[in-house]
Amino acid sequence: MRILMAGVSGFLGTRLVDRLTDDGHQVTRLVRRSPRTADEQRWDPTAGQLDPAVVAGVDAVVNLAGAGVGDKRWTDDYRRVIRSSRVDTTTTLAVTIAGLPAADRPRVLLNSSAVGWYGNTGDRVVEEDAPAGDGFLADVCRVWEAATRPAEDAGVRVVRLRTGLPLHRDGGLLKPQLLPFKLGIAGRLGSGRQWLPWISLRDWLDATVFLLTAGEVAGAVNVVGPNPVTNAEFTREFARQLHRPAIVPIPAVALKVALGGFAQEALTSTRVLPAVLTRAGFPWTHPELPAALHAALHD
Repeated sequence: MRILMAGVSGFLGTRLVDRLTDDGHQVTRLVRRSPRTADEQRWDPTAGQLDPAVVAGVDAVVNLAGAGVGDKRWTDDYRRVIRSSRVDTTTTLAVTIAGLPAADRPRVLLNSSAVGWYGNTGDRVVEEDAPAGDGFLADVCRVWEAATRPAEDAGVRVVRLRTGLPLHRDGGLLKPQLLPFKLGIAGRLGSGRQWLPWISLRDWLDATVFLLTAGEVAGAVNVVGPNPVTNAEFTREFARQLHRPAIVPIPAVALKVALGGFAQEALTSTRVLPAVLTRAGFPWTHPELPAALHAALHD
């Protein structure tokens, strides 16, 4: 396939580019600077600028662009960056796709979203048909997903990837926790009762590739493992695999001091199931947390 991809420099984006090229696909990467290689094309999503000729004729567009939600304290300015980095990129791609002649449009747009869509669900299980919840990330996800509508209205299959917490030692959920856990100075967050919608990196990559050609699947897809766990359960298993204790719980008030506005999201309970992927017959490699953590730490 000929694939146009945005968000190529992040933790997931770099690995997806490698996976797609290893599988024999031709990937063109969208960058905001001057192109350095033949497989790069410049765009300016902040200004809504993308040459339609770059999109015309590709088989698929994959958009993973978005500033990291846990990278900085949530000042008012950074909240605007989190929102605009997602909505501007998605709008630019969707509008450009919709403006092409039908014969030149891609067959599919895979666009990032997040399980933050659901807000705090407590112990309640939610699937893709659940409405958006409350809170900053839920609001961002609502406008982020709505920005894909021009492409959808133009007849393109749009898949909204509501990604959970990817597991790998080099990024995602594990990287910032690895050193504290190795030092034995980590533990559950807050009460530990909040549910974590994790997914192994291998399953995230496999699911994304699967959805490129799963022509019957459209709309929201929860890209999470089939067996969510609580933060306390995750903490115990992570510590067990590192052969370290995890007896220093981090109180909610300490999180709020350290993380600011992001603390509330870190304490959010989201018990999400991947109903669409399950019905589509997606084959999980790591359906259970112990195997997923082992792969994340050693593969």
